[in-house]
Formats: sequence, structure tokens, C-alpha cells
Amino acid sequence: MKKFEWKSVLALALTGVLALGLTACGSSDSKTADAGSAAAADGKAVYRTLDEIKESGTINIGVFSDKNPFGYVDENGEYQGYDVYYARRLGEDLGVDVNFVSTEAANRIEYLQTGKVDVILANFTVTPERAEEVDFASPYMNVSLGVVSKDDNVITSLDDWNADDSIIVISGTTAETYLIANYPDIPLQKFDSYATAKEAFENGTSVAWANDNTEVIAFALQNEGYTVGIPSLGSADTIAPAVSKGNTTLLDWINDEIVALGEENFFHADYEATLADTYGLDYEDSLVVEGGKVNAQ
Repeated sequence: MKKFEWKSVLALALTGVLALGLTACGSSDSKTADAGSAAAADGKAVYRTLDEIKESGTINIGVFSDKNPFGYVDENGEYQGYDVYYARRLGEDLGVDVNFVSTEAANRIEYLQTGKVDVILANFTVTPERAEEVDFASPYMNVSLGVVSKDDNVITSLDDWNADDSIIVISGTTAETYLIANYPDIPLQKFDSYATAKEAFENGTSVAWANDNTEVIAFALQNEGYTVGIPSLGSADTIAPAVSKGNTTLLDWINDEIVALGEENFFHADYEATLADTYGLDYEDSLVVEGGKVNAQ
């Protein structure tokens, strides 16, 4: 099949998104995990209020450590990426240090429910099912699903699927949920982390990889020999911070903070600092959400 020009692929992906409308730091330590596990043992809601976080002097924020350019650890052992840039600003404006807690897609809800983290900023797509278990703040980015495959076998449709072929997904992602619900006959290869999924895909264990379109496009742009044949799959969604269910003081503060940050176009600055090298500046307004308001196009 004819390979897409990358600019055309990205434009198509973002058109689908637009249809809906798209400090100190450290690493997780054993004390955080132990406290969360102990607190969760009695079955009660586990979270720290805004005042408790301020009093402690540290906020625990769950981010990815292997998902460049959104959340990853660089060659110097420092957390970087779009979500990380935002996390550092939250800590700065709250007047506390940020303790980054490495998370996988499948344990984002668990880490909130057990008190291991105060906030999740890990490319967390808002869905009704997840909103029953955590509280989402206002969005800061647009997203939809996409599918990447090798240049010599570009997948442009999931219909009439060859039963001998499989698709790679990461456990706990919207890609996994969507494919199970809408394409139950397609075999899925499931991995717990972005790094293991990437390695398996590069080794040819599956013919395609389904994930957020921003992520598969980034993968194809950064790795020669791959094409995003399906740049927009399913509905367009948004990415937002998440806190433990019922933690209204922290949720309200984050929502107010998002409004204030919108007045200075903070997320555009975040994009330019962390995502522009991957996606370019032409699509900045398509991906970025300022002030928590998704604009219909």
C-alpha cells in the first residue's frame, strides 16, 4: 500500500482529534509504597488533602518513565517530557517538591487508590469507566487512537482481519479496551510497559501496534521503516490529570491552576519545549488544550 507522507498522516490524525472539539524532583521510594499499601488495607479511601500535601512539603506524581516524549528518564537519569514539564509547574505553584513515581498504564488507577501517588500525569485518557474509579481534572491535551505497522505491510483497516495476525497493546490502555469491545476476534498481544511493547513490535511479534495516535506517530517518526496506516481510530478523547476519588480539595486546586495556566498559554510553552521536535509547530494548536476548554472546530 502507498506510504503516507508524515505531514499528511499527522494532519489526518489531528483532524480526527479536532472533530471532537483535542523544583525539585526525585524518584519513588519505599516509604511511599509502604504508606499506600498500609493505608489501603482497611478498605477506606486513601488520599492526602491539599493541606496535607503542603504540610509534607512534597507531592507524589505518577508519570511514565519510558514513553518519550511524554514521560521518560533521560541519559542523565532525569525525568523529562510533556507530562513531566507540567508536573514540575504544579509543584512550583503549590510550593512543594515533586517526587516522581514511575507508573505503568495498568497501575495508574491502583496507584491513586492505594495512596502511592497524589496525582497521575501519565498520558491518562478520560473515559467514563475510569471516571467511576478516579476523579479527572480538566483536560490539557487532545488524543485519539492510532495503529502503526511496518512499511512492507501497512495496515490501513482492521476489517477482514487475518486471524493468524495479532496486534500489540499495552495493558490498561484505551487501545486495549477499544479493540476488545469493537474487534473481539483480533488476537491481542498485551504488555505491561511501553518499553516491552516497543521491543516486541520491533522484533516482529505482531503485525501492528495500537496505542494513542500521538504515541504511534511519534514512534514512526523516530524509527525508520514504520507507517501509521490508521492515524485516527474510534472517537476523539482528551488527556487530563487524575486524583483519588473524593479528593476534592486537590481536584479543585488543580482545576483552578489549569485555568490560571491557560491565561499564560502554559501548555503551548510546554508543547514547544517538549513535543515540537517530534511533531513540529504546525499542529500545536490541534493537540494543546488551554484552560481546560476543548474548542470545537
